[in-house]
Amino acid sequence: MPVCRRDGIDIFYETAGAGPPLVLIHPLPFDHNVWLYQQARFSDRFRVVTMDLRGWGRSSKPTEPFSLADMGADVLAVLAKEGATEDAVIMGCSVGSKIALMLACDHPEIFEAAILIGGNSGPQNQFDHRVAAYRANAKAGTLRDYHLGHLRFGVTARWADSAIGTYLLDGFAERGAGLNPDSIARVFEALTLSDITPKLPSFKTPTLIVNGEHDGALPGGTKTASLIAGCEHRILPGAGHCCFIEEPAAFDALAMDFLARNGLWPA
Repeated sequence: MPVCRRDGIDIFYETAGAGPPLVLIHPLPFDHNVWLYQQARFSDRFRVVTMDLRGWGRSSKPTEPFSLADMGADVLAVLAKEGATEDAVIMGCSVGSKIALMLACDHPEIFEAAILIGGNSGPQNQFDHRVAAYRANAKAGTLRDYHLGHLRFGVTARWADSAIGTYLLDGFAERGAGLNPDSIARVFEALTLSDITPKLPSFKTPTLIVNGEHDGALPGGTKTASLIAGCEHRILPGAGHCCFIEEPAAFDALAMDFLARNGLWPA
């Protein structure tokens, strides 16, 4: 099991394929497995790197305060361990998109392009109810049920109730048995306090922002796209927040076209 340790925090990660690094940062409350379609599609051209953010999946679940910058440093530590620190493309969804945007802004020497799903760059002060509910359900022994409901919030009901949606979401809920509500609270705290917007006026890296038609983050993604010079913004019809797992073929086509037009699709 590949693990990168930084400052006492273990980050579980996986790699697949060969080529330039493609770094995938998952949304909450999923784990790195949410990228299963993109790992399959892009690993014939890229060295795909996926990981569980601290607080989720098989990674450490610290309960002391930390920042979004700390979570970004975890990502950089994985890339350093793998020698994947140049000519990389970074892709993230939700909190993963915010981390991806932060890293792309701060490290243009590493990242050649950014693909963001959701794409909100500003403060997000709407998570207190999530923290309280995770704690209450953990205490009541109903954490799995609440986690499953939160997972469904990231996709459309149509997809969640489909055979493949039910199967995949059940898998995420099963793997979430070890979640720690106090660690989850720290992740949401880091997300709430972060604001990447001041970095955007000088940000020149090619960027694609994708939202599902029914994505609650669509207003934030639209605003962020308007603040980045040359940013492309695309909307996938019929999909929710995690449009890349609901409509993988359509999402992957957008990503491949973007990379090809920017000279980043390996021969």
